[in-house]
Amino acid sequence: MTMDDLSAYVDRLRGGEAPRFPPDADTAAFARRLDDQDKLRHLRDEFLLPTKASLKKRALDGSLPGMSQQSVAPNGQPHEHQDEQAIYFVGNSLGAQPRAVRRNIDAQLETWASIGVNGHFTDMANSPLTQWQDLAEACARTSAAIVGCSPHEVVIMNTLTVNLHLMMASFYRPSGRRHKVILEWKPFPSDHYAIESQVRWHGLDPASSMVKLEPDAGTALIPTEQVLRAIDEHADETALLLLPGIQYYSGQLFDMATITAYAKARGIVVGWDLAHAAGNVELRLHDWDVDFACWCTYKYLNAGPGAIAGAFVHERHGGVEWAADASSPESPVYRPRLMGWYGGDKSVRFNMDNLFVPTPGAGGFQLSNPSVIDLASLAAALSVFTKTSMRDLRSKALVLTAYAEHLLHQMLAQAPSKEPPLFRLLTPSEPSQRGTQLSLLLREGLLEAVARVLEENGVACDKRKPDVIRIAPVPLYCSFEDVWKFMQILRGALEL
Repeated sequence: MTMDDLSAYVDRLRGGEAPRFPPDADTAAFARRLDDQDKLRHLRDEFLLPTKASLKKRALDGSLPGMSQQSVAPNGQPHEHQDEQAIYFVGNSLGAQPRAVRRNIDAQLETWASIGVNGHFTDMANSPLTQWQDLAEACARTSAAIVGCSPHEVVIMNTLTVNLHLMMASFYRPSGRRHKVILEWKPFPSDHYAIESQVRWHGLDPASSMVKLEPDAGTALIPTEQVLRAIDEHADETALLLLPGIQYYSGQLFDMATITAYAKARGIVVGWDLAHAAGNVELRLHDWDVDFACWCTYKYLNAGPGAIAGAFVHERHGGVEWAADASSPESPVYRPRLMGWYGGDKSVRFNMDNLFVPTPGAGGFQLSNPSVIDLASLAAALSVFTKTSMRDLRSKALVLTAYAEHLLHQMLAQAPSKEPPLFRLLTPSEPSQRGTQLSLLLREGLLEAVARVLEENGVACDKRKPDVIRIAPVPLYCSFEDVWKFMQILRGALEL
């Protein structure tokens, strides 16, 4: 292989080997050579990426970043110019806007204005959207390929914390000795609130019913072996294991297949919060035998701030059977859940007879009519994923993140002062144990100054006080040259 063969780097990283970047890796020329080989580079054009100028915008003026704007030259003649694109490394917090979003929302607004309520059941010619009644199912079909399951195992509804509550209402059923929930030491606060409130709802004490997995000393990581030991220790008393696919703070990717199988073999229900995993890493929820999972769509899926979320329910939990009983000739038999009219099967949804017959599959867990504006935005975001595959996205991400890590290590090696180091990586160094994100723990007191320099130079990334910055070179719209440019700015911020 040549020393800048992108496909060879992918093969090595997927095989568990180091990528072995060449001596000139810390050059713009090397980064551009990788970009030239990137078969996904055209996907960047599917997004409206902020520019250095637009990041400073504080008033709406009708312009969009990246679009040509007219200005007047010193000679009085108008000319077109484009601002330099920013480095958008914050897709782990909010993804960039797909160009198709505006088209889809305009189509929805025109449909609503033109035919009103008939939009529920009318497919409009020349529209990128299906009729409103079917739009959530269309989004579920596309999402299924992203999370690794059948379309009927996905439902698009609500937002992440709401869906966690709905899933726990059905799947967290403490009884007898089994009352504990195994979670991580530092979940995103909303997850912690949801779990704690569910425990209290059942009249239990969080101090004795919540088992928090602590990281290894001196790290932010929880090894798989430690999770398995905790499962063994609490197996007979545990009703639910609910962990993140990727930990939001450290960027650690959990071994979901191994942990799920181990817990289920001990009679424990398994759920996953995939906020930082959906659209980021390859998932096989059905094959892994996960009971349920929930995710947001505004991070790696790019559906917009506060966008409608998704949930997975394994098909064995979504069945609807019929059995005769004394009070009714036929009564549906299904898994207990909180119910709402939109979870009812389409064939009887409008009967108004108060006999709930759930839609088979995850759709039967819906409560209310989903927002079509939200669905229009999500459909646009998901349409980008139909132009590639999660395998190809993951392959590019492996190299992007490995390249970033390599340049960070070079930076540390060149630092004049080694103790304490300017920063250390909280994220696992093993590529199979992380997604796109790298979390840097800066030397105490550096965060505000570093963040200010990054912002002044057109970098959008995430900071977590007191000392952490998180960067996520998302493969859909980030390039290897973006990574190289970021490192030059960070080097200046650290005064190297």
